[in-house]
Amino acid sequence: MLPARHRLTDRADFAATIRGRGARRHGSRLLVVHARVADATQTDVRGDSSPRVGLVVSKAVGNAVTRTRVKRRLRAQAAPILGSLPAGTDLVVRANPTAADATSDELGAALRHCLRHLLVGDVT
Repeated sequence: MLPARHRLTDRADFAATIRGRGARRHGSRLLVVHARVADATQTDVRGDSSPRVGLVVSKAVGNAVTRTRVKRRLRAQAAPILGSLPAGTDLVVRANPTAADATSDELGAALRHCLRHLLVGDVT
């Protein structure tokens, strides 16, 4: 489970991360990752610059049990990466239908691959 300060929950935050100014995305067979890094001109209402992650797992991925399994695996793969993300980073990880059959290691590799293309720096 991700700590509350690292969760992206508001609809407006999801929209800003997907379509807002400075938003970028990169995809793979399993995932599409949207990222937005806050700059000095953007103010944070929360007063906290911790990286945040939001997940989107639609019904196209599978039934409720399958979607929950995919979300749980993605959360487990995202948690150790949070420390290497720049402050003020918001991520939205969208699972493609093929993620239903992927292992945790495959999801983690896809997530790290997408982050390497989106963010400057080392993502382990």
